[in-house]
Amino acid sequence: MQTIKRLVELREAVDALKNGGKSVALVPTMGALHEGHLTLVREAARRADHVIASIFVNPRQFGPSEDLDAYPRRLAADAALLEAKGVAVLWAPTVDQMYPDGYATNISVSGVSEVAWGAARPGQFDGVAKVVCKLFQQVRPDLALFGEKDWQQLAVIRRMARDLDLTWPHADAIIGVPTVREASGLAMSSRNQYLTQAERDQAAGLAAAMRRAIAAIEGGADVAASLASLEADILAAGFLSVDYADLRDAATLEELTTFTGQAARLLVAARIGGARLIDNMGLGLN
Repeated sequence: MQTIKRLVELREAVDALKNGGKSVALVPTMGALHEGHLTLVREAARRADHVIASIFVNPRQFGPSEDLDAYPRRLAADAALLEAKGVAVLWAPTVDQMYPDGYATNISVSGVSEVAWGAARPGQFDGVAKVVCKLFQQVRPDLALFGEKDWQQLAVIRRMARDLDLTWPHADAIIGVPTVREASGLAMSSRNQYLTQAERDQAAGLAAAMRRAIAAIEGGADVAASLASLEADILAAGFLSVDYADLRDAATLEELTTFTGQAARLLVAARIGGARLIDNMGLGLN
């Protein structure tokens, strides 16, 4: 596996991998890899001839009081995991390679980026859109894989790819891979390592509460009442606060006040200990 930190070298490596019509899949990450990331890598290897993984802790998607400095960085250990999975190239750019002096371009995806997590963290999805668009242009993958755990991020990226005619990859080649969960049901996340063992045990109550809310809504219960019960259940499990608990259209992320079996997504963000955890689950036609 090649570990590359300069764009000119990346472009040479991509050209070599694509020689002879070979396909390339991209798995973008911010590092601190866990089984969820490795599941993306395995699926990428199943779908393409070569896999390129990126590790870049993107400063443009952190707010001024958020955990940019504390975010775990372990490039050597992550590289070993990726090499063991057969990744061809690790693209690990420095900040100046991704955002050179004078960088002045913004990408903002209206609608899907402004609700739920986007409302709680204004500007975060602008940072996501910028870095993912740049990764698509740098790597020129035939497909890219993202975890469904960050459902809103996935919706933002698909909308951006469609709106900007990004043919590497086009929106249909952006693959969502189902959320990988711990045995307790807790969605795997790099931020789970912020939790103590007691907090991790309590955090498992989030997925259980979500499943109860989904069963109620699919069974015909009032959506608003079910979401209110969900928030109460999350707090009772030991969470400090609930940022949002929304039922939304799976594609547009428009808020749903009634449920008639359409493709929908239950999106939740809640705080426990020193972490803000997000999760989502599908309803209806998902």
